[in-house]
Amino acid sequence: MRIVTARVNHETNTFSPLATPLAAFNPLWGAEALAAGRGSTTALGTFIRFAEGRGASLVVPVSAHANPSGPVADAAFEALSAAILDAIRPGCDAILLDLHGAMVTESHDDGEGELLARIRALAPGVPLGVALDLHGNITARMVANCDALAGFKTYPHVDMAETGSLVAGIVGRMLDEGLVPCRAFVHPPMLAHTLCMDTRVPGPMREAVAAARAAEGRSGVLAATIFGGFSLADLSEAGVSVTVTAETQEAADRAAQDLAARLWAARWDFVYDEAPLAASIAAARAALAGPGAGPVLLLDHGDNCMSGGTCDVMDVLAAALDAGMDGILAGPICDPQAVAALYAAGASARVALDLGNRVPLPGFPAQDPLRVSGTVAALSDGQYVITGPTYTGQRCSMGRAAVLDTGAARILVSEQPHEPWDLSVFTSLGLDPAAVRVLILKSRMYCRPVFEPIARAVVECASRGVTSSDYGLFPFEKLARPVFPLDAGVAWTPG
Repeated sequence: MRIVTARVNHETNTFSPLATPLAAFNPLWGAEALAAGRGSTTALGTFIRFAEGRGASLVVPVSAHANPSGPVADAAFEALSAAILDAIRPGCDAILLDLHGAMVTESHDDGEGELLARIRALAPGVPLGVALDLHGNITARMVANCDALAGFKTYPHVDMAETGSLVAGIVGRMLDEGLVPCRAFVHPPMLAHTLCMDTRVPGPMREAVAAARAAEGRSGVLAATIFGGFSLADLSEAGVSVTVTAETQEAADRAAQDLAARLWAARWDFVYDEAPLAASIAAARAALAGPGAGPVLLLDHGDNCMSGGTCDVMDVLAAALDAGMDGILAGPICDPQAVAALYAAGASARVALDLGNRVPLPGFPAQDPLRVSGTVAALSDGQYVITGPTYTGQRCSMGRAAVLDTGAARILVSEQPHEPWDLSVFTSLGLDPAAVRVLILKSRMYCRPVFEPIARAVVECASRGVTSSDYGLFPFEKLARPVFPLDAGVAWTPG
């Protein structure tokens, strides 16, 4: 038996100015892809275990993951697709793919749909299973061109391996029992806010996921997924959706319609009311004056790495400094020019420089960099290993990194936009995030499992960046309208 499996992940923010060439994916090919995937807590890692457990001849043509950014360059998409297609072309017995579901390329609004259509044309009868991100913008084309698909049920995502196991189990039944899965797809006209999708706490997404799990407990239902979607993408089918894979079409359709009706009924619960930044700073000051230990955690969700932010918008740090806060630790702020200046000055040197607000944001007013001065407190290659629950054990790089100590704030500056996945983002440069008064992170959700436990309070802060929760800032042109909540009086009935 010959099984082909691969990983290609990208969540595309079509409003982001950040380019996405092939290098952004840090692709690994062939043997290196297999080595990186084996044992990892990803769907790819599960697919490898599945294939090896069956004694199959295993081919892993590519493993590639890029941080969210603008549309993927055509050359990158073609190179990644060609690697997978070339592995399938000689023939195989099963195909298992670890994809995202929200990839937009320069030429294809539905990157995954295009890739799956090419695969299906090349291998029309081969069992094809796909694991996807909870934030996938799922399309009818994706669903039509695979046999089984399922998405994560946690956000922050800590069930990537389990999702792979669910998909692999369905494909295993296809191989062993001749199962022919049926699929259903429902796409209500609805955009959900990412900050309403936290599955760790009571709320609409946790309730929706519980309903999906209950659906999987019904006879004949193999996989049911609530996709929150990724709304910062200007394409027709952006937004929430439901997919069900089942033994019969009737079971798939019934479960999908039921789950979609539940989503639509709860649509107002998926709307996030963004507070003005001044109000968030006032809330942070009140928290500092109150009881408790640990830092007050300020989350700059308008400019976060894992939604395609430039990570150089200075609104939140500037507001905290203007409010007279001290004991601040902030970062990573992406500013290669500032990193170069700090490296040139050297450790312990006194410097004054401009920081951030360098990358033009289409449709947003230009802002001057923040002028800061202080001492170069640390320099690093920016590499560390994640010890937290997401991507555990993965080696990460921020590019070169430096710390500027201004007295009121220590600012971690990096060459690359980087999500604060782990305490090691800071401890690798000799910084203790638990020991500061104010911790400013450019993050929406992924930092929370690691940083919330050390914080006395969490305050979400709005900055005017390309990952803002204010959808009114974005000029949607391709998005199918009317859509809730952008348009008033949207009516929709499942089925």
